[in-house]
Amino acid sequence: MIESTQTDPRAIDRQRIEKEGYKVAKEGSNTSMLTQEDFFSLLTAELAHQDPTKPTENSEMISQMTAFSTTDGVSELNDQFTAFASSMSSNQALQASSLVGRSVLVDDNTFGMAEGDTVNGKIKTDDDASNVNIYVENTKGEIIQKVPVGNMAEGEASFTWNGLDSNGDPAPTGAYRFRVAGLVDGQASELQSMTYRKVDSVTLAGSGGNIVLNLNGGSSMALKDVVEVSEG
Repeated sequence: MIESTQTDPRAIDRQRIEKEGYKVAKEGSNTSMLTQEDFFSLLTAELAHQDPTKPTENSEMISQMTAFSTTDGVSELNDQFTAFASSMSSNQALQASSLVGRSVLVDDNTFGMAEGDTVNGKIKTDDDASNVNIYVENTKGEIIQKVPVGNMAEGEASFTWNGLDSNGDPAPTGAYRFRVAGLVDGQASELQSMTYRKVDSVTLAGSGGNIVLNLNGGSSMALKDVVEVSEG
């Protein structure tokens, strides 16, 4: 008994294309994305070896070309965005380098200082406050100086600590913090304090190109966290 078999014309087309040296991506394989030249070579081979009795529909042809055009366009767009991101990181690093030697306002009440230095800062409150005082504390939590401020309206107020302790002597080199307390609506409250820190250097850190400012006293902060920039 002889059994008849039928061969799919598309399988024959694929065999002809492979014999003529065209690379056909196998379903589920991990081959690289086709280039524009590969695509048009494959398309030309498909047209040349299609079954005359079953030619490729125009809609199918347009669909293939549209799909490739979209994929190719997205790939080019990704390349352009990558180049743009790299350029932005370089520009940010260049701009950040101009901050070296200047002071930036940090939303932090801790700081390092050398003997003889003065420290500038800001107090921020969302409500009017009275009997406001700034307490300078060392790493042991000891109060080495008290700076009276008095009454303060809602908003921000600048202040300067001359670096002297309560005896009028220069505070030794080390780490300190400001603690600001006052009365808000008759209740004892702590107010937000920020300090100006000098920028010693700038680092372009990590694969994401994050800009890091290295501050005096040994600490660092991200460029995006800078509240304000002032002269040195």
